[in-house]
Amino acid sequence: MGTDPKQLTPEKWVERYGDALFRYVVSRLRDAELAEELVQQTFLAALANQSQFSGIGSEKGWLMSILKRKMIDHLRSRNRSQTLESNEDSGDPLDQFFDRHGRWRQRVRATLLKPLDSVDRDEFWPIFQECMSGLPDKQAGAFLLREVDEQTTDEICKDLQVSASNLWVLLHRARLRLADCMKKRWLHENE
Repeated sequence: MGTDPKQLTPEKWVERYGDALFRYVVSRLRDAELAEELVQQTFLAALANQSQFSGIGSEKGWLMSILKRKMIDHLRSRNRSQTLESNEDSGDPLDQFFDRHGRWRQRVRATLLKPLDSVDRDEFWPIFQECMSGLPDKQAGAFLLREVDEQTTDEICKDLQVSASNLWVLLHRARLRLADCMKKRWLHENE
């Protein structure tokens, strides 16, 4: 008797996929407790909706898609509960890093994409994580969806329930704050 491609193995989900799902969500939301909660919610939702598994993709891929929806739902609810942030000063010298559309200037992006040597890489990620944790939740969510998950504007606007112009503002502010924080922390670390 062959195995059914639609056959799920919920009793092995935690062992097989728990760590990967946890790492995925904690790297994006920067909160281990919340990551654990969302992974648990993912497993519960998957258990309750096993009949929706088509068998076309992998079991892990199906669980990951549920987790992504849980993360998006969390970001939406968190963003709804926050009030609009106060306007920031314009004319920031960090505008040299971004064009008028809020995208990295080509020369800056090329520099950033150069591989870091191992010493710089070891110093970079803790500083980056610290700077990301200092961003307002809305900005951090928008930045991660755009730069890490590489989602399109339409996808992000739909997921976060914001307009394209509001998304541009969120991304612009996130990039400015990250660049400023990284610059200050990097100089401080290397003094």
